[in-house]
Amino acid sequence: MMEVVLADALLAGGGDPCALLRALSAPLCAERAEALRLLLQRLAAAPPPPPGEAEALRRVAWEVALERCRPLLRGGEAAAGGGCGERLRLGRAVRGALRHCVELCGPPLAARLTRDALSELAAGGGAGAEAAVEALVAAAPRLEEPALVAGCVAAALALVREEGEGEGEEAAAALVAGRLLPALGGNGAALRGVWEGLLGGGGAPRVGRALLALSAMADALLPRGPPGPGSGSVLDARLCPRFWRLVQEGLTERDGLCRRRARYLLKRALDVSGGQGSELRCPTDGGDESSLFWWSAEKSDKLQQFWESYILIMETLEGNQIHVIKPVLPKLNSLFEHAVSGEKGCWLFHPSWHMCIYKRMFESENKTLTKEGILHFLELYETKHLPNSLGFSEFVIGPLMDALSESSLYSRTPGQLMGACPPLGMRLQKFLATYLMLLPEEEKGSFLLKFIQKMTSRHWCAVPILFLSMALAYIPACKVLGAEGLHALRDVLQCTMITHQILLRGAAQCYLLQTAVHLTDVEKVSLPEVSSFLLSLRPEESLRRDTMLWMELCSWFKENDGCFRKSITSDFEHQETSSLCQYVRRLVAEYLKTPASERENCFMPDWFEAKLVATMILLAADVEQMRNKYSGKSNIEWIELEAFLNPLLDVLMKLGSNAYIPTLKTDKSLQLLLKLLQTRSLKCSNTQDDGVLFFIWKSLVTPVESILEFVLRQLTTNELSTVGDLDRCDLYLALIPEIVNLCLQVSRKKVPSINNFILSLTNASIRNLQERNCEEEPKLKEQIKKVASMASLTAVCEIMDRKLEAHLESLPSVDALKRFISVSQHNEVLKKPSYIEEKSSLSEEATSQGWGKIVARYVRDQWICLRFILNSFPTLAREYEETSEMSLSTVERSRKILESALEALTILPSDQVLPVFDCMKVLVPKLLDSAESLCIEAFDLAWKIISSLSNTQLIFWSNLKAFVQFVFDAEVLAVAASAKGQAYAKIKEIIFKLIDMSTTKTGVFNVVLSHCCRSWILPTLNERRALTNAFLNAGNYCELITEACVFGTVFRRDQRLTQDVNAFIENLGEKCAANVVTESTNRDDHYVRVCAIKFLCLLDGSNTLHKTFMEDIFIKLLDKDELVSRSRTRYYANSLQHRIKNRVWQTLLVLLPKLDQNFLCGILDKVFQAGFSNNQASVKYFIEWIVVLSLHKYPQFLNKFWDCFCYDEEKLKTSICTFLSVLSHFDIVLQNTSEKKPALKKALIVVLQWCFNHNFSVRLYALVALKKIWGMCKMLHVEEFEALTPVIESSLQQVENMHGTGNARRNWQRIQDHFFFATFHPVEDYSLETIFYTLPRLSELAEDEWISIAKFDRFTDVHLPPTFQWYHSRTELHDLKPSDWSQQDMGSNSVETDSQTEWTDVQKKIIPWKNSTPSSDLEMVFQDRAAKLGKSNSRLIVVASLIDKPTNLGGLCRTSEIFGASALVVGSLHYIQDKQFQHLSVSAEQWLPLVEVKPSQLVDYLQQKKTEGYTIIGVEQTAKSFDLTEYCFPEKSLLLLGNEHEGIPANLIHHLDVCVEIPQQGIIRSLNVHVSGALLIWEYTRQQVIKQKQQK
Repeated sequence: MMEVVLADALLAGGGDPCALLRALSAPLCAERAEALRLLLQRLAAAPPPPPGEAEALRRVAWEVALERCRPLLRGGEAAAGGGCGERLRLGRAVRGALRHCVELCGPPLAARLTRDALSELAAGGGAGAEAAVEALVAAAPRLEEPALVAGCVAAALALVREEGEGEGEEAAAALVAGRLLPALGGNGAALRGVWEGLLGGGGAPRVGRALLALSAMADALLPRGPPGPGSGSVLDARLCPRFWRLVQEGLTERDGLCRRRARYLLKRALDVSGGQGSELRCPTDGGDESSLFWWSAEKSDKLQQFWESYILIMETLEGNQIHVIKPVLPKLNSLFEHAVSGEKGCWLFHPSWHMCIYKRMFESENKTLTKEGILHFLELYETKHLPNSLGFSEFVIGPLMDALSESSLYSRTPGQLMGACPPLGMRLQKFLATYLMLLPEEEKGSFLLKFIQKMTSRHWCAVPILFLSMALAYIPACKVLGAEGLHALRDVLQCTMITHQILLRGAAQCYLLQTAVHLTDVEKVSLPEVSSFLLSLRPEESLRRDTMLWMELCSWFKENDGCFRKSITSDFEHQETSSLCQYVRRLVAEYLKTPASERENCFMPDWFEAKLVATMILLAADVEQMRNKYSGKSNIEWIELEAFLNPLLDVLMKLGSNAYIPTLKTDKSLQLLLKLLQTRSLKCSNTQDDGVLFFIWKSLVTPVESILEFVLRQLTTNELSTVGDLDRCDLYLALIPEIVNLCLQVSRKKVPSINNFILSLTNASIRNLQERNCEEEPKLKEQIKKVASMASLTAVCEIMDRKLEAHLESLPSVDALKRFISVSQHNEVLKKPSYIEEKSSLSEEATSQGWGKIVARYVRDQWICLRFILNSFPTLAREYEETSEMSLSTVERSRKILESALEALTILPSDQVLPVFDCMKVLVPKLLDSAESLCIEAFDLAWKIISSLSNTQLIFWSNLKAFVQFVFDAEVLAVAASAKGQAYAKIKEIIFKLIDMSTTKTGVFNVVLSHCCRSWILPTLNERRALTNAFLNAGNYCELITEACVFGTVFRRDQRLTQDVNAFIENLGEKCAANVVTESTNRDDHYVRVCAIKFLCLLDGSNTLHKTFMEDIFIKLLDKDELVSRSRTRYYANSLQHRIKNRVWQTLLVLLPKLDQNFLCGILDKVFQAGFSNNQASVKYFIEWIVVLSLHKYPQFLNKFWDCFCYDEEKLKTSICTFLSVLSHFDIVLQNTSEKKPALKKALIVVLQWCFNHNFSVRLYALVALKKIWGMCKMLHVEEFEALTPVIESSLQQVENMHGTGNARRNWQRIQDHFFFATFHPVEDYSLETIFYTLPRLSELAEDEWISIAKFDRFTDVHLPPTFQWYHSRTELHDLKPSDWSQQDMGSNSVETDSQTEWTDVQKKIIPWKNSTPSSDLEMVFQDRAAKLGKSNSRLIVVASLIDKPTNLGGLCRTSEIFGASALVVGSLHYIQDKQFQHLSVSAEQWLPLVEVKPSQLVDYLQQKKTEGYTIIGVEQTAKSFDLTEYCFPEKSLLLLGNEHEGIPANLIHHLDVCVEIPQQGIIRSLNVHVSGALLIWEYTRQQVIKQKQQK
């Protein structure tokens, strides 16, 4: 109003308006520019002057626009002097003046400005682009020429569409959206062009930019007023499907600003629809889906209810806080009730709106919210009968599966037991089965195929792929997958599971095979395709004979036999023959065919075909057996199996006699033979009980002589001559042990043939190795012959080691072998051969690296042979004295061999050192006394190798086992301990290194401990010979047991998840073939403690060695507990300290019954001292239990116990409840005492004094004990206590009947019902299950501390005696649920129990959005941020220039933004980069204008604001300050806040119009400055809101 008066005064006193305009525009400063803008505004709004004056006025306005305003804008206000604020004022005024000039001059000036601006934009960006846009903003409303309108639209769209995330691009887009697009919205022709450009085809901008533009144009596209009479042709965004798709995309964008804009547009559209009340329906964008948006006046209430709930949910999801979001989720159910028509069974609201909510939840940073969203979505098809929608299938394949790839979502809920299926896994199974059944038949196959292909589209972790595979396997059988589906399943197996843990990988393979069996349409797949799929399953992990999975597969083949699609290459002309059998016959025949032109010396064929043929032979044979069994045949003739094997037998029979069989054919036949011989029966320990296998073996035993003759010829003559032939050598050597086993199992008549073969092979190999080559450059053929010969000797040694029943050691060749190895040089290296005579292709095979591998293999084979000699003939018998070396002493020879072993460790690859470790195990005990330093060097080198292998999964465990057997060999340990030298210290160092390694690599400690426990308490025959008492090692290395008893890390969440899922798979037992097939490794960390505890349980208290050892362990564990208590007096529940203390007391409890009275007498004081510590509940229970059992067994210790109550109250205040708990079991304590009365009298005296303690908990414990003791007194009729009867009885009665005292009565009831006082019996409940499972569970210890009794059963390395009785808890205790009397009552109002009910009220963040168009005079940078998104037009300025703490400024920024302050003034804009500022402001600085005014500039700034009509209000206590509750804030208020320490300086107080203070009631003088500011900002806002309501 003041501005209008000022402009009128200028016009009235200035005479000629044109002269006045020229005078004001001469040298433009900020004040002159503002006056010029006001004058032009009044002239444009005034009635038209006479024609002559009007023309003159237009000329002057044209001149001002082009000669004054445009140059100033183009120069970026550089012409203006002064600071940043001055330049901003000038810019605002000039832009306003230019706009009013266009209003005065009309379309001609608009056209001129547009042409110039478009030329500048075409020339390039920079500051000129901003000026050009401002010119277009001024010109757009009066632009009429179509070409210019189109050019203006194109320029605006180009700037909005411009790619890039830089500040320049974003600023340009924000400028266009904030200024130019609203201006174009007022031009009908331009509006349609912008609309087409934003929502058109391929040139449309990305979502964020499009939403920015649409938000800016909301007034034009979604006008709030009622539709005018001629509004039919006006654009209405609500009728455009692309607009709604864009809004939906925006609702789920990752960028919060995009989501906010999308919600604004949705709210605006709903507000417009509700206000107009007209009928509206957006056309569908294809298909028969429902409309994306519609409105009906009749259903207005229902529509409002739906959309209000929808927006509430979307806005609540912005908080990412599960406690706020969870109460709102039931509203999602009501959305579906509104969205589906019960009568028509169709969607009333397009389902894509619901998908937006779920997608937003799936992509939340809060994983708990993601999980809630997924579970809620999966429940839909269980609880709601939703109509089919194509969008649902796409959503499942897309966002849902993307979300399901997160492993952490598959964790168990807190109430679930270890090994239970996680809720998401169960829900996924039900959902997939239900959803697929509801799909139309024609869509099922394509949906499933896409689902499986999605599983191959990324590298999935083990846990998600397992549960997705399980869900697929649980779909009810239906024929929907064809060959493409099988290929997709195979891709899942091959591509995504390479790195997964073995058990999880195996289980997933099992489920994928079941999926194929249940869902494949056999008429669409051929047997070759099925067999190719089966081969991608690994027999050592999933598909193996005799498992339930194998039988299910056989049954599937039997039922569908003859139904499979015929492959192009096959011809089933014999209809009476089973198609599977026919296929296998052809498969075997094709396999053994070789092309006539095949060259000799070809490479070995791949093993793939041999595996395929062997698997299909076994499958077809088992199917035949199953068919015969069902048909009732008792005598199975194996006609088909014989037909399968005959082609192979024909080839094998000719091997020995026919030297011209092609190499490829011999390779293939022997590969197939090896695969068949390697097949083992899981069910039958005796092969003869397995009909199929026995028939195969019986058939294959026939050509044994022929095979052996062929192998001998190949290995001993010059047949093997190239590097490629070494693969054949491996094949032949792998066959030898299998043939030996075959003959021993099926036909011992063939044993002489084997003996002759081994004799010939050994002698020939030795001869080949003894040949000396005189040439400097040996030939490849000769060197390959040596490698093959050494490998042959290795195979002979290993057979003699493993097949003792063959009695091969009596052969004459063994003597020759022993002599040869004894005189051989260790670590003999083969010289690299000359390749001059070799073909180029073969010379390429043997590069330096390749030859290095061959040499390493040659050296390793030498050590395998030496290992055999050392193990079989430990003294290296001296009868061979052919060399001077053999005349050396045994010790000296052992030393030389050990030195060679160390050399071997340095030259051999890490994966080939195993035989060297085995040799060192034999040598080190002999040398520890005489060559300790050499042995220590061996330990160090071996450890270095093991630690380097820790990341190599495949070879680490076998090498670790060999290392442990070497270093922790009973004899090595004993010799080292007897000397107590450096070797002893080194072994102890290695113990702690291994323990340290096991904290990061689960299972390492298990290997060490299992080996040691078995060798110490259950030594083998050899160990017994070596040691008089192996148990002495336990005492010498007791640290191993002590550390094992408390071992276990606090696992990361992902490790716990993997353990949980492993436990779930293991609990499935035989139902999951992976459990049967995969080797149990006992690598769970629990098995360390299980092993240690089982070891301790085997000890005998009557054995002196055992007794001493147990006492030593007991003391060491007590010391460890004391150390933990001293290191941290307060520790959290389930922290590592808590767990260690818990494990200590569990072990002590196991040892307690084995200890004698004298030892216990000396140690009990330390137990009592532990009770005085500040212990967690579970530790407290174990200490109390040990005290009760000790006193129960030895009541004479009661006096020691009474002494515990004699300490001062300061020491007892945290521990008295422990000792009072012991008294609550006083009946157990006195069970073995004849004189009970004196003890009861003492107990009563002690407990009564604590019944009056000021601490409520102590009183409760004392009353529980009193109730127990008094009950015993009454039973025994103790006369001395008759005088106390009335007092005690009335006290107990009062406690029982207490009421009206808050929680007192409830807590009294709880403590009595608590398991430790109500159900637990210290003697009858003494068992491993109670100690390690039941009590930890009931005391609410973390679940990974519970060790189930099943784990004690599963761990078979150490067996408990059959007479061991302390195994299981009593049922009464085992069935209890955890509860602690002191925990808060959760009640029935918790969110958890109310997940499905509708809440009457929910937490909702206030997100204002109406009245959101910002003033066109606001600074440019804030135009977009504030545009359309809830910025009110408050006239409050908050000045915080005196504040220098970023935390206070960040909080003020957030408060000012929330309550809509027009600006926040700070001393420096650098503060907004501060992390503390940003942490408190939570991005408020992006939505609030921030102005920099340094403290030194405050006086000038305050004076300027006074001239603008602001009241300057100081937040300070002064003599004349107003009470905040009484002060009425003017609309234009400026709040000046003082410094944190000094307040407002005296020099500024004089410039204040008023001071306001906050009334106080307390002692402290002042509030924090942010809090003070927040109180005043709120009071200002409150008063303005009340005024606005009154004006309405």
